[in-house]
Amino acid sequence: MPDDLHFMRLALAEAQASGQAGEVPIGAVLIHNGTVLGRAGNRTIRDNDPTAHAEIVVIREGARLLGNYRLADTILYVTLEPCAMCAGAIIQARIPRLVYATDDPKGGAFRSSFEILTSAKLNHRVEVVPGLLAQDAAFLLQSFFSARR
Repeated sequence: MPDDLHFMRLALAEAQASGQAGEVPIGAVLIHNGTVLGRAGNRTIRDNDPTAHAEIVVIREGARLLGNYRLADTILYVTLEPCAMCAGAIIQARIPRLVYATDDPKGGAFRSSFEILTSAKLNHRVEVVPGLLAQDAAFLLQSFFSARR
């Protein structure tokens, strides 16, 4: 749990930075055997890329650094429950553990809108730990959207 808190705080810092850059404030950190492989916030606007969610950015970086599209022995920390696209990438990358902060009632793919990460039909199971520093992540998102209304 202490490591989980540390790495989630890193993801929250990435979320805050992406929010300050005008992106939706979501951050992700990918850990391999206790070492940070990648950390990023959303970059969809900056990169003009609808797939540049924080999770996808760090998964790509991790695969590049490890020289393998399978990311065994990794943990993904993300500030918002992953969407269907990101859940699919987590499964394809064979990431064994996901820790996320707050649920996404409009598109979460663990339990809120879809149950992709728990589907018995898939050939990979992901250990999911939801709710770590959920209030902090929710506050970032709520503040971001309140300022734009």
